[in-house]
Amino acid sequence: MTLPFSAEIASQIVAWGGLSIGIALGAVAQSTKFCTMGALADWFTYGGTSRLLMWVLAVAVAATGSLLLIDAGWLDATKTNAWSTRLLWLSNVAGGLIFGFGMVLASGCPQRNLVKAGAGNLKAWVTLLVVAVTAQMSLRGVLSEARIALFDSFGTTLNHPQDVGSTLALWIGGSPTQWRWIVVCAYLMFTGVALYRHRSSMDASNWLGGAAVGALVVGAWALTGHLGYLPEHPDTLESTWMGTYSHRPEALTFAAPIAHSLDLLTLWSDHNNVATYGVFVCLGTILGSAAMAVARKEVRVESFHDKTDLANHLVGGALMGFGGVTAMGCSIGQGISGLSLQSMGAVFAVAGIVCGAWLALRFQSWQLD
Repeated sequence: MTLPFSAEIASQIVAWGGLSIGIALGAVAQSTKFCTMGALADWFTYGGTSRLLMWVLAVAVAATGSLLLIDAGWLDATKTNAWSTRLLWLSNVAGGLIFGFGMVLASGCPQRNLVKAGAGNLKAWVTLLVVAVTAQMSLRGVLSEARIALFDSFGTTLNHPQDVGSTLALWIGGSPTQWRWIVVCAYLMFTGVALYRHRSSMDASNWLGGAAVGALVVGAWALTGHLGYLPEHPDTLESTWMGTYSHRPEALTFAAPIAHSLDLLTLWSDHNNVATYGVFVCLGTILGSAAMAVARKEVRVESFHDKTDLANHLVGGALMGFGGVTAMGCSIGQGISGLSLQSMGAVFAVAGIVCGAWLALRFQSWQLD
């Protein structure tokens, strides 16, 4: 069978591919403890670098592989949200700040809570439910109007894709492709130096976790951007990307897909709601984590310690649901997938997430005093 596939087959390939990617992500994250919140907490609290460098490595692998896909014609990045000409800078920063604060209160981002849920953590299940409901409200519900009025209205419309390479080409001259490779090479040099200097703190799981998560992002772009691509849909006669909720190429992100998962569960009889790529990734992440937790005998049923613990997770989940939608991605969606395409919006969002996490850690320290 050769490309392009039929619309039905392309959708099935993307859906089942998403489930496979999710299973692999859940298994890797459970076994290596890959966690953006944990990485920032280690760094800010006692200067720990091993989990932070795991994230840095994931971005390096994802950025290199994604640029190779673009050059090979397997990914039209101009059709992704990461390269949108509408730069919602305030939404990215403010949403990231809110999300970062929430993920510390909730003891992990949505991806980490999916992994913990698979391993039996009851707190994670409650947090995911709150994330789903709040993200729904932020996408199309009562919170959407506030989000648009307060943040989205301050966006800037560009005459070029919002990636760093295109921006540098406009400011300095040269081709966007050249600048993208210069940025990637500079980041790879930084990553190599950082990994070498702190190699003693890195164990095999850190190397595996970073490389595997980065590779899964590349695989996701190839799956949705190439295998799911139809040059001409039989119904609309327009090009489209099958299997994804946005009908665009998608990689790994979790705030909105968790909301779409709740949509599917609560409106199952509505045939307009179908399980898209992001929903399958969420399901796969839980299944992969559960399988790995059973294999490693790491299943732990854990509930809330007290009312403060419950309140922190409820508030944290709500902040992540609203912040993740506002920032147009979570700590994985913007922090790895967005950065893999050198998105300026992702840079702003990650800056907000880091600042939000720092503020939340200071807040927790104040609570303990």
